[in-house]
Amino acid sequence: IVDSALKKMHKLINELTEVRKDTSKYKAEEEMLHFEDILEDVRLTLNDNISAANAIMTSKINISEITFSRRKLRTIVYNLVNNALKFRAPKRQPKILVTTKKQKDFMIISVKDNGIGIKKKNLESIFSKYYRLENEIEGSGIGLYLVKEIVNNSGGKILVKSQAGRGTEFLVYLKT
Repeated sequence: IVDSALKKMHKLINELTEVRKDTSKYKAEEEMLHFEDILEDVRLTLNDNISAANAIMTSKINISEITFSRRKLRTIVYNLVNNALKFRAPKRQPKILVTTKKQKDFMIISVKDNGIGIKKKNLESIFSKYYRLENEIEGSGIGLYLVKEIVNNSGGKILVKSQAGRGTEFLVYLKT
């Protein structure tokens, strides 16, 4: 038990260090990116988790190019897809749909799942630092906080739509 607690503490310290690095590097180098490349990188990184969950991950990319920090865009997509896997419904095959579209001066990235969903009363809290929706599910409560910080600091916004027991959709608006 002590070893497990130490491992969790070590992981939390590493994540906090990363958050600190990220907050001091919000001016990270921006470059022209193709969203499909970022999504494929995330898919490969999470491949073992996707396979273990027997998840079906699909995408519909209507706008691909965006000038943004590669590391930050990857962080956004990784956290949202990873959460869709973590918070899957136990009695149905996980389905994750990632789409992009253009709306005015924004690329909208949608990550939609058919997982356990989020109760209305918890929707705002999920973006708080260290907030944990389910204590049985591994995590530190840093992911969505970090995603919101990156998005807000880039002049964008993040919205969430969810129905408890049905699934969740995150909408990330990034300036193009």
